[in-house]
Amino acid sequence: MVRRLATTVLLAGIFAAPALAQEKTVLTPGVLYERQIEFTRHGPVVMHVIEAPRPGGLYSLKPVLSNGVIAGRETVSSMQRRLSPVSTVAGVNGDLFAWADGRPSGMLMQGGVLQTPPMSGRSSLGIDATGALRVGRVQWFGTWQGAGQRRTINTLNAVPGPNGLSLYTPAWGTNTPIVDGATIAVIQPISPALPNADLTGPVVAVAQTPTSAIPPDAAVLVARGVAASKLLAEAVVGSNVTLRLLLKPDWVGVVEAIGGGPVLVRNGGPVFRPYEEFTTEQLLPRHPRTAVGQRADGSILLVAVDGRRPGYSAGMTNFELARAMARLGAVTATAMDAGGSTTMAFDGAVLNRPSDPGGEREVSEGLFVFYDGVHAPPATEPVLSFNGDGVSEKQDLSYKVVRPSTVSATLVAPDRSVRFSELLARQPGTYRYPFDAAAFGATPLEGRWHWVINATDDQGRQSAIDRGFWVNSTLGSIEVSPSLLALKPVGTPLQIELAIANRARVKLTIETPAGAVLRTLVRGTLNPGGFTYTWDGRDFTRTLVHSGSYVARVTTENAFGPMELAERFTVKRVAVPKPKRKSKRPVAKPRS
Repeated sequence: MVRRLATTVLLAGIFAAPALAQEKTVLTPGVLYERQIEFTRHGPVVMHVIEAPRPGGLYSLKPVLSNGVIAGRETVSSMQRRLSPVSTVAGVNGDLFAWADGRPSGMLMQGGVLQTPPMSGRSSLGIDATGALRVGRVQWFGTWQGAGQRRTINTLNAVPGPNGLSLYTPAWGTNTPIVDGATIAVIQPISPALPNADLTGPVVAVAQTPTSAIPPDAAVLVARGVAASKLLAEAVVGSNVTLRLLLKPDWVGVVEAIGGGPVLVRNGGPVFRPYEEFTTEQLLPRHPRTAVGQRADGSILLVAVDGRRPGYSAGMTNFELARAMARLGAVTATAMDAGGSTTMAFDGAVLNRPSDPGGEREVSEGLFVFYDGVHAPPATEPVLSFNGDGVSEKQDLSYKVVRPSTVSATLVAPDRSVRFSELLARQPGTYRYPFDAAAFGATPLEGRWHWVINATDDQGRQSAIDRGFWVNSTLGSIEVSPSLLALKPVGTPLQIELAIANRARVKLTIETPAGAVLRTLVRGTLNPGGFTYTWDGRDFTRTLVHSGSYVARVTTENAFGPMELAERFTVKRVAVPKPKRKSKRPVAKPRS
């Protein structure tokens, strides 16, 4: 028997609004998740939406590198699990990337430090110190200067061309990639790679070698061909080298940035022709897609559209995604990597259905909303029922803090009395509270209970969360017999017995395992008591169902909340043998 909280599905319009939308789920304070379905002539389209407050205070929006470095790939859920001890995160995949080494194709800036350069033909997304999003094309130009004139840095954290020079920073990893015929100069110590500033440091090593270590406080110049000879001549050990990484526009105030594109929404309107360096194959077909945007009030939208799954979700074109972002209220928005990379997750749990056959794809980056206040996940049992059957009679509650905090935890009954309370200084970590019947009293009050957590961290920032659950014994049991129904055109029906402890609105249905309702047997208000209903094996069209697995599901709703019980059973169609027809023997004719 399965007991769970019934879910509610809300109806809305088509195209102008989602065709079907689930109630918004509170992931963590201020961060909401919603699954929407649009019904189109191309098939259903499933869209996952995260809404978050404007970055600032306890909230921030940041790009995250796979494995913490540029080289390599990692799943979005794995990145989040890695970050969980220091923050509660929700978000999506990031920029397009090189499959071989995981390098992002466009801009990456973290904490004001430039990690990879922008792709001038595509939009980049910048997040400034006020929490405002900027979407636009950005160019960059790098130089280095040793004993001679200023010379060009051709690329940042990428292999240089045959006569080019590249700058490698600790963001790449612990060692530069192997480049045959390279000349390498190590500058140490030197400031992080801040754009639009002169960065000067001494040369501590110069060598003609295919690879070099990248110390945490160093920068490494790797040159080939003509650029290698100039580096060897002008970057002398003991002398200083000055680096300059210029952005145009300079994006003063931007502290986080990520590549992506194309632009989707500008000044609140969807962009039909972005005129960016994307192919028609990337823009026009219906694919899984990812987007990020900002509303006029500063709130953030993260969107993942499922696709490449006929019958479940057809995906979207790029312009359809632009229209969807505008419909959600974005005044500015841009796309991220799409296709099999499209992933949305919360605290390490994937929320959408990635399209790759193997499931979630390893990607280069994630773009995450970080929440640094107290977090409490939903109760492990949405509904507790103390009826002695041993099902859903224990509750596991918990909370997590990511900074040293003073935490108040309180369990509040429906009559507002406090059944548990503590005030403690807590170090970062997750704290669990398993409760049994004793915690709720000899006669547990039915109705809505609340797990209320308030915290003040070591920076004086306050946060709170209230997670509710129900105590409800309205449904005592559901019993189905026989568990294997031998279904004949005329035979013994299925018998369903219900025990109702409190007056409630009751609905009893026969469903497929996927939840499709075949027949509604009861819909109305019942008083306490035992009830027996029968099912003749026919759906709402009065047609006998096929052999297979089915579910009898009963839901109730009253002042103590919603409740649901379900019981599985099996139907086996039994063919009725046709009566044998008597053979007619031919009558011998008399001989003439």
